[in-house]
Amino acid sequence: MCHGCCFLSSSALGWYVFFLDPCNLDLINRKIKSIALCVTACPRQELKTLSEVQKFAEMNGSALCSYNLKPSEYTTSSKASVLCPKLPVPASAPIPFFHRCAPVNISCYAKFAEALITFVSDNSVLHRLISGVMTSKEIILGLCLLSLVLSMILMVIIRYISRVLVWILTILVILGSLGGTGVLWWLYAKQRKFPKETVTPEQLQIAEDNLQALLIYAISATVFTVILFLIMLVMRKRVALTIALFHVAGKVFIHLPLLVFQPFWTFFALVLFWAYWIMTLLFLGTTGSAVQNDQGFVEFRVSGPLQYMWWYHVVGLIWISEFILACQQMTVAGAVVTYYFTRDKRNLPFTPILASVNRLIRYHLGTVAKGSFIITLVKIPRMILMYMHSQLKGKENACARCVLKSCICCLWCLEKCLNYLNQNAYTATAINSTNFCTSAKDAFVILVENALRVAAINTVGDFMLFLGKVLIVCSTGLAGIMLLNYQQDYTVWVLPLIIVCLFAFLVAHCFLSIYEMVVDVLFLCFAIDTKYNDGSPGREFYMDKVLMEFVENSRKAMKEAGKGGVADARELKPMASGASSA
Repeated sequence: MCHGCCFLSSSALGWYVFFLDPCNLDLINRKIKSIALCVTACPRQELKTLSEVQKFAEMNGSALCSYNLKPSEYTTSSKASVLCPKLPVPASAPIPFFHRCAPVNISCYAKFAEALITFVSDNSVLHRLISGVMTSKEIILGLCLLSLVLSMILMVIIRYISRVLVWILTILVILGSLGGTGVLWWLYAKQRKFPKETVTPEQLQIAEDNLQALLIYAISATVFTVILFLIMLVMRKRVALTIALFHVAGKVFIHLPLLVFQPFWTFFALVLFWAYWIMTLLFLGTTGSAVQNDQGFVEFRVSGPLQYMWWYHVVGLIWISEFILACQQMTVAGAVVTYYFTRDKRNLPFTPILASVNRLIRYHLGTVAKGSFIITLVKIPRMILMYMHSQLKGKENACARCVLKSCICCLWCLEKCLNYLNQNAYTATAINSTNFCTSAKDAFVILVENALRVAAINTVGDFMLFLGKVLIVCSTGLAGIMLLNYQQDYTVWVLPLIIVCLFAFLVAHCFLSIYEMVVDVLFLCFAIDTKYNDGSPGREFYMDKVLMEFVENSRKAMKEAGKGGVADARELKPMASGASSA
Protein backbone atom coordinates (compact mmCIF):
# COMPACT_ATOMS: atom_id res chain seq x y z
CA MET A 1 0.00 0.00 0.00
CA CYS A 2 1.13 3.55 -0.67
CA HIS A 3 1.62 6.28 1.88
CA GLY A 4 1.32 8.89 -0.83
CA CYS A 5 0.29 9.19 -4.43
CA CYS A 6 2.85 8.57 -7.13
CA PHE A 7 0.81 8.72 -10.31
CA LEU A 8 3.23 7.89 -13.11
CA SER A 9 2.00 10.23 -15.78
CA SER A 10 4.07 12.15 -18.27
CA SER A 11 4.19 15.09 -15.92
CA ALA A 12 5.55 13.03 -13.00
CA LEU A 13 8.29 10.97 -14.55
CA GLY A 14 10.70 12.14 -11.83
CA TRP A 15 8.91 10.28 -9.03
CA TYR A 16 9.76 6.75 -7.98
CA VAL A 17 8.17 4.16 -5.67
CA PHE A 18 10.30 3.27 -2.63
CA PHE A 19 9.40 0.37 -0.28
CA LEU A 20 10.35 0.64 3.38
CA ASP A 21 10.84 -3.14 3.56
CA PRO A 22 11.13 -4.53 0.01
CA CYS A 23 11.91 -8.05 1.23
CA ASN A 24 8.74 -8.45 3.28
CA LEU A 25 6.93 -10.68 0.82
CA ASP A 26 3.40 -12.08 1.00
CA LEU A 27 3.44 -15.20 -1.18
CA ILE A 28 -0.24 -16.03 -0.74
CA ASN A 29 -1.54 -12.61 -1.77
CA ARG A 30 1.37 -12.09 -4.21
CA LYS A 31 2.39 -8.63 -2.99
CA ILE A 32 4.99 -6.77 -0.93
CA LYS A 33 3.82 -6.20 2.64
CA SER A 34 5.45 -2.82 3.01
CA ILE A 35 4.54 0.84 2.99
CA ALA A 36 5.41 2.45 -0.35
CA LEU A 37 6.54 6.07 -0.56
CA CYS A 38 6.98 8.45 -3.46
CA VAL A 39 10.56 9.69 -3.62
CA THR A 40 12.46 11.89 -6.05
CA ALA A 41 15.61 9.74 -5.96
CA CYS A 42 16.50 6.15 -5.11
CA PRO A 43 19.51 5.45 -2.83
CA ARG A 44 22.50 4.45 -4.93
CA GLN A 45 24.54 3.28 -1.94
CA GLU A 46 23.68 1.17 1.07
CA LEU A 47 22.48 3.21 4.05
CA LYS A 48 23.42 1.49 7.31
CA THR A 49 22.25 3.99 9.95
CA LEU A 50 19.44 6.50 10.41
CA SER A 51 22.06 9.26 10.26
CA GLU A 52 22.92 8.21 6.71
CA VAL A 53 19.20 8.10 5.85
CA GLN A 54 18.84 11.63 7.26
CA LYS A 55 21.86 12.85 5.31
CA PHE A 56 20.46 11.31 2.10
CA ALA A 57 17.12 13.11 2.62
CA GLU A 58 18.81 16.46 3.26
CA MET A 59 21.15 16.18 0.26
CA ASN A 60 18.70 14.80 -2.31
CA GLY A 61 15.41 16.18 -0.99
CA SER A 62 14.06 12.64 -0.98
CA ALA A 63 12.50 11.53 2.32
CA LEU A 64 12.83 7.77 2.82
CA CYS A 65 10.82 7.75 6.05
CA SER A 66 7.10 8.23 6.45
CA TYR A 67 5.75 11.68 5.68
CA ASN A 68 4.81 12.08 9.36
CA LEU A 69 8.48 12.51 10.22
CA LYS A 70 10.65 15.39 9.17
CA PRO A 71 14.25 14.58 8.14
CA SER A 72 15.50 16.36 11.26
CA GLU A 73 13.53 13.90 13.44
CA TYR A 74 14.94 10.70 11.93
CA THR A 75 17.56 10.22 14.64
CA THR A 76 15.59 11.63 17.60
CA SER A 77 12.03 10.35 17.24
CA SER A 78 11.00 7.15 19.04
CA LYS A 79 8.79 6.20 16.06
CA ALA A 80 11.71 6.14 13.65
CA SER A 81 12.08 2.36 13.97
CA VAL A 82 8.52 1.94 12.65
CA LEU A 83 8.19 4.83 10.22
CA CYS A 84 11.66 4.58 8.67
CA PRO A 85 12.94 1.89 6.30
CA LYS A 86 14.41 -1.29 7.66
CA LEU A 87 18.14 -0.99 8.16
CA PRO A 88 20.37 -1.40 6.33
CA VAL A 89 18.63 0.21 3.31
CA PRO A 90 19.88 -1.75 0.25
CA ALA A 91 21.34 0.13 -2.67
CA SER A 92 18.96 0.52 -5.62
CA ALA A 93 19.69 -0.24 -9.25
CA PRO A 94 21.02 2.68 -11.34
CA ILE A 95 17.94 2.48 -13.57
CA PRO A 96 14.67 2.14 -11.60
CA PHE A 97 12.63 -0.88 -12.63
CA PHE A 98 9.39 0.60 -14.04
CA HIS A 99 9.76 3.65 -11.74
CA ARG A 100 10.33 1.44 -8.71
CA CYS A 101 13.46 1.43 -6.57
CA ALA A 102 14.69 -2.15 -7.06
CA PRO A 103 17.46 -3.36 -4.70
CA VAL A 104 20.70 -4.35 -6.39
CA ASN A 105 21.37 -7.10 -3.85
CA ILE A 106 18.83 -9.84 -4.57
CA SER A 107 19.77 -11.95 -1.56
CA CYS A 108 16.59 -10.87 0.23
CA TYR A 109 14.53 -12.53 -2.47
CA ALA A 110 15.68 -15.87 -1.12
CA LYS A 111 12.65 -15.49 1.15
CA PHE A 112 10.59 -16.42 -1.88
CA ALA A 113 12.15 -19.89 -1.80
CA GLU A 114 11.81 -20.05 1.98
CA ALA A 115 8.13 -19.13 1.78
CA LEU A 116 7.60 -21.64 -0.99
CA ILE A 117 9.15 -24.43 1.05
CA THR A 118 7.05 -23.44 4.07
CA PHE A 119 3.96 -23.33 1.90
CA VAL A 120 4.43 -26.96 0.81
CA SER A 121 3.21 -29.40 3.43
CA ASP A 122 5.83 -32.11 2.85
CA ASN A 123 8.95 -30.01 2.55
CA SER A 124 11.25 -33.02 2.93
CA VAL A 125 10.23 -34.28 -0.51
CA LEU A 126 10.66 -30.80 -1.94
CA HIS A 127 14.14 -30.54 -0.42
CA ARG A 128 15.17 -33.83 -2.01
CA LEU A 129 13.76 -32.79 -5.41
CA ILE A 130 15.49 -29.42 -5.31
CA SER A 131 18.75 -31.01 -4.19
CA GLY A 132 18.47 -33.44 -7.08
CA VAL A 133 18.18 -30.57 -9.55
CA MET A 134 21.06 -28.62 -8.01
CA THR A 135 23.32 -31.66 -7.82
CA SER A 136 22.58 -32.64 -11.44
CA LYS A 137 22.71 -29.16 -12.97
CA GLU A 138 25.77 -29.94 -15.11
CA ILE A 139 24.15 -33.13 -16.43
CA ILE A 140 20.89 -31.26 -17.10
CA LEU A 141 22.73 -28.58 -19.07
CA GLY A 142 24.64 -31.18 -21.07
CA LEU A 143 21.48 -33.15 -21.88
CA CYS A 144 19.68 -29.98 -23.00
CA LEU A 145 22.61 -29.25 -25.30
CA LEU A 146 22.40 -32.83 -26.56
CA SER A 147 18.72 -32.39 -27.48
CA LEU A 148 19.60 -29.24 -29.43
CA VAL A 149 22.33 -31.07 -31.34
CA LEU A 150 20.04 -34.03 -32.08
CA SER A 151 17.35 -31.70 -33.40
CA MET A 152 19.82 -30.00 -35.74
CA ILE A 153 21.11 -33.39 -36.93
CA LEU A 154 17.55 -34.54 -37.59
CA MET A 155 16.90 -31.40 -39.67
CA VAL A 156 19.99 -32.21 -41.77
CA ILE A 157 18.76 -35.79 -42.21
CA ILE A 158 15.34 -34.51 -43.28
CA ARG A 159 16.96 -32.28 -45.90
CA TYR A 160 19.25 -34.83 -47.51
CA ILE A 161 17.86 -38.34 -46.98
CA SER A 162 14.13 -37.68 -46.95
CA ARG A 163 13.44 -40.77 -49.10
CA VAL A 164 14.47 -43.20 -46.36
CA LEU A 165 13.68 -40.93 -43.43
CA VAL A 166 10.26 -42.43 -42.80
CA TRP A 167 11.60 -45.95 -42.52
CA ILE A 168 14.63 -44.86 -40.50
CA LEU A 169 12.42 -43.02 -38.01
CA THR A 170 10.05 -45.97 -37.78
CA ILE A 171 12.85 -48.44 -37.04
CA LEU A 172 14.65 -46.12 -34.63
CA VAL A 173 11.48 -45.29 -32.70
CA ILE A 174 10.67 -49.00 -32.39
CA LEU A 175 14.17 -49.77 -31.16
CA GLY A 176 14.24 -46.70 -28.92
CA SER A 177 10.89 -47.45 -27.29
CA LEU A 178 11.80 -51.10 -26.75
CA GLY A 179 15.27 -50.24 -25.49
CA GLY A 180 14.04 -47.48 -23.18
CA THR A 181 11.31 -49.71 -21.75
CA GLY A 182 13.76 -52.58 -21.25
CA VAL A 183 16.33 -50.36 -19.54
CA LEU A 184 13.69 -48.96 -17.18
CA TRP A 185 12.51 -52.45 -16.15
CA TRP A 186 16.15 -53.57 -15.77
CA LEU A 187 16.96 -50.61 -13.54
CA TYR A 188 13.81 -51.24 -11.52
CA ALA A 189 14.74 -54.89 -10.99
CA LYS A 190 18.32 -53.95 -10.10
CA GLN A 191 17.22 -51.26 -7.64
CA ARG A 192 14.71 -53.61 -6.03
CA LYS A 193 17.41 -56.21 -5.32
CA PHE A 194 19.75 -53.63 -3.84
CA PRO A 195 20.53 -54.47 -0.16
CA LYS A 196 18.79 -52.04 2.16
CA GLU A 197 20.59 -52.99 5.36
CA THR A 198 23.84 -51.24 4.43
CA VAL A 199 22.43 -47.76 3.85
CA THR A 200 21.45 -44.92 6.16
CA PRO A 201 17.76 -44.01 6.75
CA GLU A 202 18.11 -40.90 4.56
CA GLN A 203 19.64 -42.90 1.70
CA LEU A 204 16.93 -45.53 2.17
CA GLN A 205 14.22 -42.88 1.70
CA ILE A 206 15.93 -41.63 -1.45
CA ALA A 207 16.22 -45.20 -2.77
CA GLU A 208 12.51 -45.84 -2.15
CA ASP A 209 11.60 -42.64 -3.99
CA ASN A 210 13.78 -43.65 -6.94
CA LEU A 211 12.30 -47.16 -6.93
CA GLN A 212 8.76 -45.79 -7.04
CA ALA A 213 9.69 -43.35 -9.81
CA LEU A 214 11.30 -46.15 -11.84
CA LEU A 215 8.16 -48.28 -11.52
CA ILE A 216 5.96 -45.41 -12.73
CA TYR A 217 8.33 -44.67 -15.62
CA ALA A 218 8.53 -48.35 -16.62
CA ILE A 219 4.75 -48.83 -16.63
CA SER A 220 4.21 -45.59 -18.56
CA ALA A 221 6.86 -46.55 -21.11
CA THR A 222 5.30 -50.00 -21.56
CA VAL A 223 1.82 -48.56 -22.16
CA PHE A 224 3.24 -45.97 -24.56
CA THR A 225 5.16 -48.63 -26.49
CA VAL A 226 2.07 -50.84 -26.87
CA ILE A 227 -0.06 -47.91 -28.09
CA LEU A 228 2.70 -46.85 -30.49
CA PHE A 229 2.92 -50.35 -31.96
CA LEU A 230 -0.84 -50.52 -32.48
CA ILE A 231 -0.88 -47.16 -34.26
CA MET A 232 2.02 -48.10 -36.53
CA LEU A 233 0.38 -51.45 -37.29
CA VAL A 234 -2.78 -49.73 -38.47
CA MET A 235 -0.90 -47.11 -40.50
CA ARG A 236 1.79 -49.33 -41.97
CA LYS A 237 0.18 -49.32 -45.44
CA ARG A 238 -0.05 -45.52 -45.43
CA VAL A 239 3.57 -44.83 -44.53
CA ALA A 240 4.77 -45.20 -48.14
CA LEU A 241 2.38 -42.45 -49.26
CA THR A 242 4.29 -39.82 -47.26
CA ILE A 243 7.71 -40.53 -48.76
CA ALA A 244 7.06 -38.46 -51.90
CA LEU A 245 5.81 -35.50 -49.87
CA PHE A 246 8.77 -35.72 -47.51
CA HIS A 247 11.12 -35.81 -50.49
CA VAL A 248 9.70 -32.57 -51.87
CA ALA A 249 9.79 -30.98 -48.40
CA GLY A 250 13.48 -31.84 -48.20
CA LYS A 251 14.02 -30.07 -51.52
CA VAL A 252 12.19 -27.02 -50.19
CA PHE A 253 14.63 -26.73 -47.29
CA ILE A 254 17.57 -27.14 -49.68
CA HIS A 255 16.33 -24.24 -51.83
CA LEU A 256 14.99 -22.19 -48.87
CA PRO A 257 17.43 -22.78 -45.99
CA LEU A 258 16.26 -19.65 -44.13
CA LEU A 259 13.01 -21.44 -43.28
CA VAL A 260 14.81 -23.15 -40.41
CA PHE A 261 15.31 -19.80 -38.65
CA GLN A 262 11.65 -18.73 -38.77
CA PRO A 263 10.84 -20.01 -35.23
CA PHE A 264 13.68 -17.90 -33.81
CA TRP A 265 12.40 -14.68 -35.42
CA THR A 266 8.87 -15.46 -34.27
CA PHE A 267 10.07 -16.18 -30.74
CA PHE A 268 12.04 -12.92 -30.72
CA ALA A 269 8.97 -10.96 -31.84
CA LEU A 270 6.82 -12.63 -29.18
CA VAL A 271 9.37 -11.85 -26.45
CA LEU A 272 9.46 -8.18 -27.46
CA PHE A 273 5.69 -7.95 -27.47
CA TRP A 274 5.33 -9.76 -24.14
CA ALA A 275 7.90 -7.41 -22.56
CA TYR A 276 5.94 -4.43 -23.85
CA TRP A 277 2.70 -5.98 -22.59
CA ILE A 278 4.10 -6.53 -19.10
CA MET A 279 5.47 -2.98 -19.00
CA THR A 280 2.06 -1.59 -19.95
CA LEU A 281 0.42 -3.85 -17.35
CA LEU A 282 2.64 -2.41 -14.62
CA PHE A 283 1.74 1.11 -15.64
CA LEU A 284 -1.95 0.21 -15.62
CA GLY A 285 -1.51 -0.88 -12.02
CA THR A 286 -0.71 2.70 -10.99
CA THR A 287 -3.49 4.43 -12.92
CA GLY A 288 -6.58 5.88 -11.32
CA SER A 289 -7.23 8.36 -8.53
CA ALA A 290 -5.35 8.42 -5.23
CA VAL A 291 -7.84 7.89 -2.37
CA GLN A 292 -7.07 7.75 1.35
CA ASN A 293 -8.46 4.61 3.04
CA ASP A 294 -9.59 4.05 6.62
CA GLN A 295 -6.06 3.25 7.78
CA GLY A 296 -4.69 6.54 6.55
CA PHE A 297 -2.87 5.11 3.56
CA VAL A 298 -3.29 6.13 -0.05
CA GLU A 299 -4.61 3.62 -2.56
CA PHE A 300 -5.19 3.91 -6.29
CA ARG A 301 -8.80 3.25 -7.21
CA VAL A 302 -9.74 2.96 -10.84
CA SER A 303 -13.14 4.22 -11.94
CA GLY A 304 -14.85 4.99 -15.20
CA PRO A 305 -13.60 3.59 -18.53
CA LEU A 306 -10.16 2.85 -17.08
CA GLN A 307 -11.49 -0.09 -15.07
CA TYR A 308 -12.24 -1.94 -18.31
CA MET A 309 -8.73 -1.47 -19.68
CA TRP A 310 -7.74 -4.83 -18.13
CA TRP A 311 -10.08 -6.69 -20.47
CA TYR A 312 -8.84 -4.69 -23.43
CA HIS A 313 -5.24 -5.43 -22.44
CA VAL A 314 -5.84 -9.19 -22.05
CA VAL A 315 -7.65 -9.40 -25.40
CA GLY A 316 -4.74 -7.53 -26.97
CA LEU A 317 -2.30 -10.06 -25.53
CA ILE A 318 -4.13 -13.01 -27.07
CA TRP A 319 -4.92 -11.35 -30.39
CA ILE A 320 -1.47 -9.93 -31.11
CA SER A 321 0.24 -13.17 -30.01
CA GLU A 322 -1.94 -15.08 -32.44
CA PHE A 323 -1.28 -12.39 -35.05
CA ILE A 324 2.50 -12.88 -34.76
CA LEU A 325 2.11 -16.66 -35.09
CA ALA A 326 -0.18 -16.17 -38.10
CA CYS A 327 2.43 -13.91 -39.71
CA GLN A 328 4.90 -16.78 -39.48
CA GLN A 329 2.39 -19.14 -41.10
CA MET A 330 1.72 -16.67 -43.92
CA THR A 331 5.44 -16.09 -44.47
CA VAL A 332 6.19 -19.81 -44.70
CA ALA A 333 3.14 -20.43 -46.90
CA GLY A 334 4.13 -17.64 -49.31
CA ALA A 335 7.70 -18.92 -49.65
CA VAL A 336 6.66 -22.56 -50.18
CA VAL A 337 3.92 -21.58 -52.65
CA THR A 338 6.48 -19.56 -54.62
CA TYR A 339 8.73 -22.62 -54.74
CA TYR A 340 5.95 -25.04 -55.70
CA PHE A 341 4.38 -22.98 -58.50
CA THR A 342 7.69 -22.00 -60.13
CA ARG A 343 8.34 -24.54 -62.87
CA ASP A 344 12.02 -23.67 -63.32
CA LYS A 345 13.50 -23.57 -59.82
CA ARG A 346 16.42 -21.56 -61.20
CA ASN A 347 14.02 -18.63 -61.61
CA LEU A 348 13.21 -18.49 -57.90
CA PRO A 349 13.62 -15.06 -56.26
CA PHE A 350 16.96 -14.45 -54.59
CA THR A 351 15.33 -14.51 -51.16
CA PRO A 352 11.84 -16.10 -51.31
CA ILE A 353 11.43 -15.59 -47.55
CA LEU A 354 11.95 -11.82 -47.81
CA ALA A 355 9.72 -11.70 -50.87
CA SER A 356 7.01 -13.48 -48.88
CA VAL A 357 7.44 -11.02 -45.99
CA ASN A 358 7.14 -8.13 -48.45
CA ARG A 359 3.86 -9.51 -49.84
CA LEU A 360 2.59 -10.07 -46.32
CA ILE A 361 3.23 -6.47 -45.28
CA ARG A 362 1.91 -4.95 -48.50
CA TYR A 363 -1.18 -7.06 -49.15
CA HIS A 364 -2.10 -9.61 -46.48
CA LEU A 365 -1.92 -7.99 -43.03
CA GLY A 366 -5.72 -7.71 -42.96
CA THR A 367 -6.06 -11.40 -43.79
CA VAL A 368 -3.71 -12.35 -40.97
CA ALA A 369 -5.46 -10.00 -38.53
CA LYS A 370 -8.88 -11.45 -39.36
CA GLY A 371 -7.70 -15.05 -39.02
CA SER A 372 -6.01 -14.39 -35.68
CA PHE A 373 -9.09 -12.52 -34.42
CA ILE A 374 -11.29 -15.54 -35.14
CA ILE A 375 -8.96 -17.69 -33.03
CA THR A 376 -9.13 -15.06 -30.28
CA LEU A 377 -12.94 -15.15 -30.29
CA VAL A 378 -12.81 -18.88 -29.58
CA LYS A 379 -9.87 -18.86 -27.17
CA ILE A 380 -11.24 -16.19 -24.79
CA PRO A 381 -14.51 -18.04 -23.95
CA ARG A 382 -12.52 -21.24 -23.41
CA MET A 383 -10.16 -19.46 -21.02
CA ILE A 384 -13.12 -17.95 -19.15
CA LEU A 385 -14.71 -21.39 -18.78
CA MET A 386 -11.41 -22.85 -17.60
CA TYR A 387 -11.12 -20.08 -15.01
CA MET A 388 -14.69 -20.73 -13.84
CA HIS A 389 -13.94 -24.45 -13.60
CA SER A 390 -10.85 -23.79 -11.46
CA GLN A 391 -12.76 -21.43 -9.18
CA LEU A 392 -15.76 -23.75 -8.79
CA LYS A 393 -13.70 -26.90 -8.38
CA GLY A 394 -15.33 -29.06 -5.73
CA LYS A 395 -18.39 -26.80 -5.42
CA GLU A 396 -20.42 -27.60 -8.54
CA ASN A 397 -22.54 -30.73 -8.93
CA ALA A 398 -21.66 -33.60 -11.25
CA CYS A 399 -24.01 -32.45 -14.04
CA ALA A 400 -22.64 -28.90 -14.07
CA ARG A 401 -19.07 -30.19 -13.99
CA CYS A 402 -19.75 -32.48 -16.96
CA VAL A 403 -21.40 -29.68 -18.96
CA LEU A 404 -18.55 -27.28 -18.19
CA LYS A 405 -15.86 -29.78 -19.21
CA SER A 406 -17.80 -30.64 -22.37
CA CYS A 407 -17.97 -26.97 -23.35
CA ILE A 408 -14.24 -26.55 -22.73
CA CYS A 409 -13.48 -29.66 -24.80
CA CYS A 410 -15.73 -28.52 -27.66
CA LEU A 411 -14.14 -25.07 -27.73
CA TRP A 412 -10.69 -26.66 -27.70
CA CYS A 413 -11.59 -28.88 -30.67
CA LEU A 414 -13.10 -25.88 -32.50
CA GLU A 415 -9.93 -23.88 -31.88
CA LYS A 416 -7.73 -26.66 -33.31
CA CYS A 417 -9.96 -27.01 -36.37
CA LEU A 418 -9.94 -23.26 -36.96
CA ASN A 419 -6.15 -23.18 -36.58
CA TYR A 420 -5.81 -25.84 -39.26
CA LEU A 421 -8.34 -24.11 -41.52
CA ASN A 422 -6.62 -20.74 -41.02
CA GLN A 423 -3.26 -22.18 -42.01
CA ASN A 424 -4.73 -23.58 -45.21
CA ALA A 425 -6.58 -20.30 -45.81
CA TYR A 426 -3.24 -18.47 -45.64
CA THR A 427 -1.87 -20.91 -48.22
CA ALA A 428 -4.87 -20.26 -50.51
CA THR A 429 -4.31 -16.53 -50.03
CA ALA A 430 -0.67 -16.94 -51.03
CA ILE A 431 -1.77 -18.80 -54.18
CA ASN A 432 -4.74 -16.68 -55.30
CA SER A 433 -4.19 -13.34 -53.50
CA THR A 434 -7.83 -13.45 -52.35
CA ASN A 435 -9.26 -12.17 -49.08
CA PHE A 436 -9.52 -14.29 -45.97
CA CYS A 437 -13.13 -15.43 -46.32
CA THR A 438 -12.74 -16.43 -49.96
CA SER A 439 -9.46 -18.21 -49.23
CA ALA A 440 -10.96 -20.03 -46.24
CA LYS A 441 -13.90 -21.18 -48.39
CA ASP A 442 -11.61 -22.40 -51.20
CA ALA A 443 -9.32 -24.18 -48.74
CA PHE A 444 -12.28 -25.81 -46.99
CA VAL A 445 -13.69 -27.09 -50.30
CA ILE A 446 -10.29 -28.51 -51.28
CA LEU A 447 -9.85 -30.23 -47.92
CA VAL A 448 -13.35 -31.76 -48.05
CA GLU A 449 -12.81 -33.03 -51.58
CA ASN A 450 -9.50 -34.58 -50.52
CA ALA A 451 -10.57 -35.94 -47.14
CA LEU A 452 -8.95 -39.32 -47.80
CA ARG A 453 -5.72 -37.71 -48.91
CA VAL A 454 -5.76 -35.51 -45.82
CA ALA A 455 -5.97 -38.63 -43.68
CA ALA A 456 -3.44 -40.58 -45.75
CA ILE A 457 -0.79 -37.91 -46.38
CA ASN A 458 -1.13 -34.95 -44.07
CA THR A 459 -1.95 -36.86 -40.90
CA VAL A 460 0.65 -39.54 -41.52
CA GLY A 461 3.25 -36.88 -42.27
CA ASP A 462 2.49 -35.11 -39.00
CA PHE A 463 2.63 -38.44 -37.23
CA MET A 464 6.05 -39.19 -38.65
CA LEU A 465 7.29 -35.79 -37.51
CA PHE A 466 5.85 -36.58 -34.10
CA LEU A 467 7.89 -39.78 -34.15
CA GLY A 468 10.96 -37.62 -34.82
CA LYS A 469 10.15 -35.61 -31.69
CA VAL A 470 9.65 -38.84 -29.77
CA LEU A 471 13.01 -40.10 -31.04
CA ILE A 472 14.80 -37.00 -29.75
CA VAL A 473 13.01 -37.17 -26.39
CA CYS A 474 13.68 -40.92 -26.02
CA SER A 475 17.35 -40.52 -26.95
CA THR A 476 17.83 -37.63 -24.55
CA GLY A 477 15.86 -39.39 -21.81
CA LEU A 478 17.83 -42.62 -22.27
CA ALA A 479 21.11 -40.70 -22.01
CA GLY A 480 19.74 -38.97 -18.91
CA ILE A 481 18.79 -42.28 -17.29
CA MET A 482 22.26 -43.71 -17.86
CA LEU A 483 24.03 -40.58 -16.56
CA LEU A 484 21.76 -39.91 -13.58
CA ASN A 485 21.84 -43.57 -12.56
CA TYR A 486 25.43 -43.10 -11.33
CA GLN A 487 24.32 -40.67 -8.59
CA GLN A 488 21.09 -42.32 -7.51
CA ASP A 489 22.52 -43.07 -4.03
CA TYR A 490 22.61 -39.43 -2.94
CA THR A 491 20.04 -37.62 -5.08
CA VAL A 492 16.51 -38.00 -6.46
CA TRP A 493 16.63 -37.59 -10.24
CA VAL A 494 12.89 -37.66 -10.95
CA LEU A 495 12.64 -33.89 -11.45
CA PRO A 496 15.91 -33.53 -13.44
CA LEU A 497 14.78 -36.20 -15.88
CA ILE A 498 11.38 -34.53 -16.32
CA ILE A 499 13.06 -31.16 -16.96
CA VAL A 500 15.39 -32.67 -19.54
CA CYS A 501 12.61 -34.50 -21.39
CA LEU A 502 10.37 -31.42 -21.47
CA PHE A 503 13.19 -29.26 -22.79
CA ALA A 504 14.08 -31.88 -25.42
CA PHE A 505 10.48 -32.00 -26.63
CA LEU A 506 10.25 -28.19 -26.83
CA VAL A 507 13.50 -27.96 -28.80
CA ALA A 508 12.43 -30.73 -31.18
CA HIS A 509 9.01 -29.12 -31.61
CA CYS A 510 10.64 -25.76 -32.37
CA PHE A 511 12.72 -27.25 -35.20
CA LEU A 512 10.20 -29.72 -36.62
CA SER A 513 7.16 -27.42 -36.44
CA ILE A 514 8.45 -25.55 -39.50
CA TYR A 515 8.91 -28.82 -41.37
CA GLU A 516 5.39 -29.82 -40.36
CA MET A 517 4.09 -26.49 -41.65
CA VAL A 518 5.92 -26.96 -44.96
CA VAL A 519 4.37 -30.43 -45.35
CA ASP A 520 0.89 -28.99 -44.77
CA VAL A 521 1.42 -26.20 -47.32
CA LEU A 522 2.82 -28.64 -49.88
CA PHE A 523 -0.19 -30.89 -49.40
CA LEU A 524 -2.67 -28.11 -50.17
CA CYS A 525 -0.61 -27.01 -53.18
CA PHE A 526 -0.54 -30.62 -54.32
CA ALA A 527 -4.30 -31.00 -53.86
CA ILE A 528 -5.00 -27.80 -55.81
CA ASP A 529 -2.57 -28.83 -58.53
CA THR A 530 -4.23 -32.21 -58.99
CA LYS A 531 -7.71 -30.66 -59.00
CA TYR A 532 -7.18 -28.02 -61.65
CA ASN A 533 -4.55 -29.80 -63.75
CA ASP A 534 -4.41 -33.32 -65.19
CA GLY A 535 -1.00 -33.43 -66.92
CA SER A 536 -2.41 -32.94 -70.43
CA PRO A 537 -0.96 -30.33 -72.80
CA GLY A 538 -1.96 -26.89 -71.56
CA ARG A 539 -2.75 -28.25 -68.12
CA GLU A 540 0.62 -29.54 -67.01
CA PHE A 541 1.32 -30.30 -63.39
CA TYR A 542 3.52 -28.01 -61.31
CA MET A 543 4.46 -30.80 -58.92
CA ASP A 544 7.72 -32.65 -58.58
CA LYS A 545 8.29 -35.92 -60.50
CA VAL A 546 8.11 -37.92 -57.28
CA LEU A 547 4.64 -36.53 -56.59
CA MET A 548 3.64 -37.28 -60.20
CA GLU A 549 4.47 -40.94 -59.59
CA PHE A 550 2.27 -40.86 -56.52
CA VAL A 551 -0.57 -39.33 -58.59
CA GLU A 552 -0.33 -42.13 -61.13
CA ASN A 553 -0.40 -44.80 -58.43
CA SER A 554 -3.30 -43.04 -56.74
CA ARG A 555 -5.26 -42.87 -59.99
CA LYS A 556 -4.78 -46.59 -60.57
CA ALA A 557 -5.99 -47.36 -57.07
CA MET A 558 -9.00 -45.05 -57.46
CA LYS A 559 -9.93 -46.59 -60.81
CA GLU A 560 -9.80 -50.05 -59.30
CA ALA A 561 -12.11 -48.84 -56.54
CA GLY A 562 -14.46 -47.22 -59.05
CA LYS A 563 -13.70 -43.68 -57.91
CA GLY A 564 -11.58 -42.42 -60.76
CA GLY A 565 -12.00 -39.10 -62.50
CA VAL A 566 -10.67 -35.61 -62.18
CA ALA A 567 -13.03 -32.71 -61.62
CA ASP A 568 -12.87 -29.77 -63.97
CA ALA A 569 -13.09 -26.29 -62.53
CA ARG A 570 -11.71 -22.84 -62.99
CA GLU A 571 -7.96 -22.61 -62.46
CA LEU A 572 -6.29 -20.91 -59.53
CA LYS A 573 -3.59 -18.53 -60.69
CA PRO A 574 -0.18 -19.10 -59.12
CA MET A 575 1.56 -16.24 -57.35
CA ALA A 576 5.13 -17.13 -58.27
CA SER A 577 6.75 -14.78 -60.72
CA GLY A 578 7.67 -16.48 -63.93
CA ALA A 579 5.16 -19.32 -63.47
CA SER A 580 2.69 -19.80 -66.28
CA SER A 581 -0.89 -20.83 -65.92
CA ALA A 582 -1.53 -24.47 -66.47
